[in-house]
Amino acid sequence: MKSSSKGSRFPAIDPSGLKMVSGADRPSKVNLDMMGRPVGADASISEFLDSFPDVLKVKELRELVGWIKAAADKGKPIIWMLGGHVVKCGLAPILIDLMDHGFVTGIAMHGAGMIHDVELALLGHTSEDVDVRLKDGSFGMAKETAEFLNNAAAKYKGTGKGLGEGVGEALEAAPHRQFSVMYQALRRDIPVTVHVSMGTDVVHPHPSMDGAAVGELTMVDFKIFAHEVSLIGGGGVVLNVGSAVILPEVFLKALSLVRNLGHEVEDFTTANFDQIQHYRPQKNVIERPGERGYWFTGHHEIMVPLLGVGLKTKLTS
Repeated sequence: MKSSSKGSRFPAIDPSGLKMVSGADRPSKVNLDMMGRPVGADASISEFLDSFPDVLKVKELRELVGWIKAAADKGKPIIWMLGGHVVKCGLAPILIDLMDHGFVTGIAMHGAGMIHDVELALLGHTSEDVDVRLKDGSFGMAKETAEFLNNAAAKYKGTGKGLGEGVGEALEAAPHRQFSVMYQALRRDIPVTVHVSMGTDVVHPHPSMDGAAVGELTMVDFKIFAHEVSLIGGGGVVLNVGSAVILPEVFLKALSLVRNLGHEVEDFTTANFDQIQHYRPQKNVIERPGERGYWFTGHHEIMVPLLGVGLKTKLTS
């Protein structure tokens, strides 16, 4: 191996023939008109939203707000699929307010969302310390929660009603029903569907659990949800907020069902909001439906209020 005292032994590119362009004429994705700007301590909500830079996810959020507002104007469905964390972190009043402004026309939950909603309405609190209570087997053993939900399922078995409607009606006597998404939605004739996966919820191990009743009622809810999905063509919106697996799977099956039955479900908008982005929402909510899809990463307790205030003000593209 020979060594040279002049330069590297390996060949290198010669950039002297590089062809340059004018930076002044070059197309760019960001310009000064898109800059964010600071606001004063007494700024209004509209001024605050207008202060955001008009780039990337802000631009996409403005687009989504525009699609949701257009759906409301057209009377098209705006379906919210809610994970359990969305309910338990205190967002019910915001969601209920959005119902009153026409930005929620349907709600789908899985079992965890239903449980948190019921506990808030019945007990005024929810969300156990799983790490502590799992050690002695007391996790999920709340008597009131299990008896209320399992008795409601048994009561409404054979009535033709779904689990969401049955539980929502049963919450009529709950002391804190003003904080129940399920109860308040039904008061406004907004369909609530609950999509239970057997064995996943804290009420399932209890002796009062009737699997046949829950299965029957959640199957009714799937059909109700599918009917809502059949109407989203021509400008509807489906938002998946915090469900990583169950609701994206339910949505995909419902969409295939209604298309198979001859419903032309095209030209709608979907979006996924979550703290991290998962495979199934990305595929089943955003990509596979073949329509306009958006995704936003952030904590629900920040993102849902931001979306809500954007819908009620002028956060549009």
